[in-house]
Amino acid sequence: MLTTQELPDCFYLNHPILICPKGPTPKHSLYLSNLDDQKFLRFTIKYLYLFKKSISSDALKCSLSKVLVDYYPLAGRLRTSPENDQKLEVDCNGEGAVFAEAFMDFTADEFLELSRKPNRSWRKLLYRPIEAHSFLDIPPLVVQITNLRCGGMILCTAINHCLCDGIGTSQFLHAWAHLTTKPTADLQVTPFHDRHVLKLPNPPQIIFPHPEFYKTTPTDGLRLDLNEFLQSQTLVPASLTFTHSNILHLKRQCVPSLKCTTFDVLASHTWRSWVKSLDLSPSLNVKLLFSVNVRQRLEPQIPQGYYGNGFVLGCAEATVNEVVTANLHKGVKLVQHAKSSLSDDYVKSIVDLLEDKTVKPDLSASLVISQWSKLGLEDLDFGEGKPLHMGPLTSDIYCLFLPVIGDIDAVRVLVSVPESMVNKFEYYMKDFTINEEKGEINGHCGEENGLK
Repeated sequence: MLTTQELPDCFYLNHPILICPKGPTPKHSLYLSNLDDQKFLRFTIKYLYLFKKSISSDALKCSLSKVLVDYYPLAGRLRTSPENDQKLEVDCNGEGAVFAEAFMDFTADEFLELSRKPNRSWRKLLYRPIEAHSFLDIPPLVVQITNLRCGGMILCTAINHCLCDGIGTSQFLHAWAHLTTKPTADLQVTPFHDRHVLKLPNPPQIIFPHPEFYKTTPTDGLRLDLNEFLQSQTLVPASLTFTHSNILHLKRQCVPSLKCTTFDVLASHTWRSWVKSLDLSPSLNVKLLFSVNVRQRLEPQIPQGYYGNGFVLGCAEATVNEVVTANLHKGVKLVQHAKSSLSDDYVKSIVDLLEDKTVKPDLSASLVISQWSKLGLEDLDFGEGKPLHMGPLTSDIYCLFLPVIGDIDAVRVLVSVPESMVNKFEYYMKDFTINEEKGEINGHCGEENGLK
């Protein structure tokens, strides 16, 4: 049994190298849409995969070189636009992706013991270019493979969020895996690069209010930057796995009067648990922000294979009192209304609003949820089997809905909260209240029925 959660150091046998596209690629500047280059997304999406058996580094490097011919912008470099220093673009110069190879005196089984809750020592599993002093200095794609003592392997990737959203990163990773297992095959999905599909005619037409970006004026003068408070605290990850049974237990609180998805009910439940844990003023306005794929919501629809950012934030809003005292049915209706509001015109209004580069989401009193559980990320197979674990490299105050390896119907909720509230948050997440015709039953669901 492990006595510490800290990972040992990585040993780099060689200096990291640049993997360039195997063949010639277009050399040009790639326009980024307003959804791509918003300041909210100026970070890298960091995935961590644990495999029982390592994959040949030569095979991974060869297939990465091949897939970068099709996904050539990921081999380029971000820069500011010559016309507007607030706007970003990609210099598609074929400079290459960073590939690092390391060894760690650790086993896959030992890592699995720690895998539910990331900690800061995991960061050593992803190489950070020494010369990178700012976001723009980090290449759009950085990869590290870490071979383990048992013959297993950890694969970490950092993919610039300005180039890809979750759907796009999954599309790219599956393309890479496909060419690793079938080197001569064609890609199953052809990437669509052009971001002008989200460039709208001038002048901007902002025809809706956008509470996801603007602070709501409080009726009692109460203002609190909850995000600033949370960032000032010692944060620890809370990780809870909801089985199919747990999710049905939640859904029963919303039927037969309301049909809802797993996301609807779990987002509502997580929001309510989070708000209850913070002991906030009952009159404070709080928001739930969550990513919504809009590829099929726009007219014309975004082409298949588009791997850029094709999502916007849905926004549910209520007072603390409304969130904590209402039943789950009420929260689900707020989530569903937020999703249904994202019409073609509304999304285009967001795109136009983001022409102003000072606009950013209102995080002052918001829980942000990103769903990774329906992207197929857990199915990645480079030829030695699917991963034993898939998740983020780090935990943040943004909440992730993660896939559960081996259980397609389960969802793992991961979010970092202040150390002082983690027990309370986990208690509320596990405390299900069901109203039934025969009366009210309060049940604290724990390990015995699958919630961990």
